[in-house]
Amino acid sequence: MRDPRIIRSRHLHRLQRRHFIVFDILPFVGTLLALGLLLYRPIGVVEISLFFSMWLITGLGLTVGYHRLFTHRAFATGMGVSCLLVIMGSMAGRGPMLSWAAMHRRHHELSDHEGDLHSPNLHGPGALNRLRGFLHAHLTWMVEHDYPNVAHYVPDLLSQRILIAVNRYYYAWVLLGLVIPAAVGGLATASLWGAFSGFLWGGVVRMFAVEQTMSAINSVMHTVGHRRFATRDDNSRNLGVVALLAWGEGWHNNHHAFPYSAAFGLSWYEFDPGFLFIRLLQVFGLAWEVKVPTPEKISRRLLGQELADVPDFEHG
Repeated sequence: MRDPRIIRSRHLHRLQRRHFIVFDILPFVGTLLALGLLLYRPIGVVEISLFFSMWLITGLGLTVGYHRLFTHRAFATGMGVSCLLVIMGSMAGRGPMLSWAAMHRRHHELSDHEGDLHSPNLHGPGALNRLRGFLHAHLTWMVEHDYPNVAHYVPDLLSQRILIAVNRYYYAWVLLGLVIPAAVGGLATASLWGAFSGFLWGGVVRMFAVEQTMSAINSVMHTVGHRRFATRDDNSRNLGVVALLAWGEGWHNNHHAFPYSAAFGLSWYEFDPGFLFIRLLQVFGLAWEVKVPTPEKISRRLLGQELADVPDFEHG
């Protein structure tokens, strides 16, 4: 019997393979090229600045926009900021916002169970199968997979015509994410080499680094780390070093325990750049209804208790 929640299509599979080649394989090749060129001409402040600034912009677009706002509705904002976050996230080259949100909602629905698109834990016991599962979660699932039915998973997003219009220009925003560092590099150095180097480090290498970082959430964070909370039969984990490298996404077990929380880091020592950015938006009146778990709710979960009369969230 056909599952209405997913779409199986040869045409979609061809598009997935093409996207994998263009946005996963080619950035890897480009990164090898950039590293090889270091022997010819070392990079400087311009390239390093472009890499980290574009890494931060696109990463915040993913974690704050794609993940916390559009997938989980963890806070509210205006249409202007929403559109900007779509563009920032799209420049990462990790797929259009609607598709990303649908896939992630399905991940939470079936986390580490049959139907989860990128679980590392469904390939059986033994070291070899664990390795196969890890590689699947980190990379190969993107080559070909069932496509979550957006009409089922993201009807709330489909009702927002402006967001749909911005999302439609996904490939243009990816291109913008390559043009910006090339233009800045060229202007900063007044040279074609500067433009090319900016394109490589702020565009191609950055895209590869962001892809590896986000893929680690699927693979590493369901394999290695600390389980602070008991979650619904999944293997989500926390790992501070990944949180630092992935804009707060490494507090993954916290997130699975409280998926509608704008904060993934739930203690003062759990550094969460994505939540700090949401707080900054809030200071300027650009974000509101920011959901965070109540201290009592966190305490109850730490004790393994779930009481219906305890409020899930407070608006901070």
